[in-house]
Amino acid sequence: MTDLFKISLPDGSVREVPPGSTPADIATAIGPGLAKAALAARVDGELRDLNRAFEGDASLALVTSRDEADALELARHDYAHVLAEAVQGLWPGTQITFGPATEDGFYYDVMAPASRGPFTLDDLPAIEERMRAIIVADKPLTREVWSRQQLIDKWAAEGESFKAEWAAELPEGEELTVYRSGEDWLDMCRGPHLPSTGKLDPAAFKLMRVAGAYWRGDQRNAQLTRIYGTGWLNRKQLDQHLHRLEEAAKRDHRKLGREMDLFHLQEEAHGSVFWHPQGFKIWRELEAYMRRAIDGSGYREVKTPQVMDARQWEQSGHWGKYRENMFVIPDEVPNTEDHGPIVSDAAEWMALKPMNCPAHVLIFRQGLKSYRDLPLRLYENGCCHRNEPHGALHGLMRVRQFTQDDAHIFCREDQIVAEVRAFCELADRIYKDFGFTYAVKLALRPEQRFGSDADWDKAEAELRQAVVDAGMATQEYGWEELPGEGAFYAPKLEWHLTDAIGRTWQVGTIQSDRVLPERLDASYVGEDGEKHRPVMLHRAIFGSYERFIGILIEHFAGRLPAWLAPTQAVVATIVSDADSYAGEVAARLEAAGLRAESDTRNEKINYKVREHSLAKVPFLLVVGKREAEEGTVAVRILGEKEQQVTTLNEAIAMITKAATAPDLR
Repeated sequence: MTDLFKISLPDGSVREVPPGSTPADIATAIGPGLAKAALAARVDGELRDLNRAFEGDASLALVTSRDEADALELARHDYAHVLAEAVQGLWPGTQITFGPATEDGFYYDVMAPASRGPFTLDDLPAIEERMRAIIVADKPLTREVWSRQQLIDKWAAEGESFKAEWAAELPEGEELTVYRSGEDWLDMCRGPHLPSTGKLDPAAFKLMRVAGAYWRGDQRNAQLTRIYGTGWLNRKQLDQHLHRLEEAAKRDHRKLGREMDLFHLQEEAHGSVFWHPQGFKIWRELEAYMRRAIDGSGYREVKTPQVMDARQWEQSGHWGKYRENMFVIPDEVPNTEDHGPIVSDAAEWMALKPMNCPAHVLIFRQGLKSYRDLPLRLYENGCCHRNEPHGALHGLMRVRQFTQDDAHIFCREDQIVAEVRAFCELADRIYKDFGFTYAVKLALRPEQRFGSDADWDKAEAELRQAVVDAGMATQEYGWEELPGEGAFYAPKLEWHLTDAIGRTWQVGTIQSDRVLPERLDASYVGEDGEKHRPVMLHRAIFGSYERFIGILIEHFAGRLPAWLAPTQAVVATIVSDADSYAGEVAARLEAAGLRAESDTRNEKINYKVREHSLAKVPFLLVVGKREAEEGTVAVRILGEKEQQVTTLNEAIAMITKAATAPDLR
């Protein structure tokens, strides 16, 4: 009798099945409902096709649409394959390359046949229609194992030069798989896939755009067309996503930045921001707010040089790990009699700082430090430069010149947990002042790293304990650990903010670092009279002022809280007889510490109301002859339909209350 395989299920039960059995067989045995709902399987933790046979005893968890992360990954992968099949069906001779799932959809890189030009947006409706036909046909998606030579021969015979090139580079002897859609169409793929195209919802995807892409990302190679789509499990999810995209377009900080006259970018300074007076008012408010926060938390503000000798970056480890992202400038070759022998090309260069940490170590090293001096918290609104690729630059969100709300805490081993906990509580207070919810995540050691495993064990445990002590290692705070995502020198805690339309932004961070103090020879005298290394906590809350302002603009759709609004109130006249009174009202508002302007232009009041509403001014005070005689104002609050007539003193009190920063209320 053939030995049976023992398959362990999540509920603790074990089913015995003969060789050749599949997860689909077990789903059918459990019940028709599960058989219909099952999309794939996790076998010993590995995501696999539902119809792939077991190879021995195993644990099994069936994947359904309730397992959203896995289900979406599978669906998007399948949408990409259906896209490629549709394009080749419509235009025979099209060559296909690769088509992965993405964060919210999928794409496929293809080369149009020589008989026509590259694919365009005009082609997308026909491709979508063919994709829906393939889905409705409910074609089985079956896995086959081929040899490398079989793959090379197939692709070469069919004129698929890109696939043939890739197949020729696959390792000899490795199990290579293709997936067949129905009887005819197939693609080289590791899988897994859904059981059939019919498991996709034909109403839950949309092709979005086309772009150029080079084969294997190399501009020396052939140019392909990349067709992008978004794919979901059902129509409701798709509609919600499209609504988010529509909202995101309305909230785009670049668009609002122009409309509100906050900033601009131009080619003469790629990746650097030209802040206009209105935009810099927001910056100054944030800077003042953060200074109050750090002054009240025991930080000492410093300022460090923009340009430093590259040998400093070599000693810190950044020159070897980060040089391609640094802006470097030649320096005179130093006199070796004064500086010792030149040991590397770093001796010939200066570099604009991409981060502030090495400079803060140099401040720490000035003068002898005692254990009694710790913790020492050094803060800097530090301007940094990073050589980001042109194609990666994106408004305020990704720039080359940026200013960090950066600080480094030098502390003893026994102070780490308390300092990290205090930072968690400070970050919590600040994010809540801006109305954000957030998740806390612990990024653990990457494969390539400095430092011993023992140091990493200790640093990760300390960060974890601090979050526990702060009461944030809970589902409410979205607590999660991220293997392999730490910096090369330290694990880190990350704060992921959620904005008004559900997008997440990684902003704040704190990193526990034992490497840099060692590399840069930072020390303090301990209670025992001996020298000890401090631990260095790298931390930021805004991340960068530029990006945080961009996030705020999009979060509030430009309607910033009154305390942050560049202009908090405008006094607009209905008739010229009220011009003098409008000037008096604006002066009273300014005397109360408010950012106010008067608008006495010879324009109709409806025009003025519309213009200042587009500029997102929180309070519009309308005055005419009657208001001037009675000493009143008609107050219009941004976003509200009704206006209220009140005395000037009452209006000033109301606006002052709304325009007070949350930490000063």
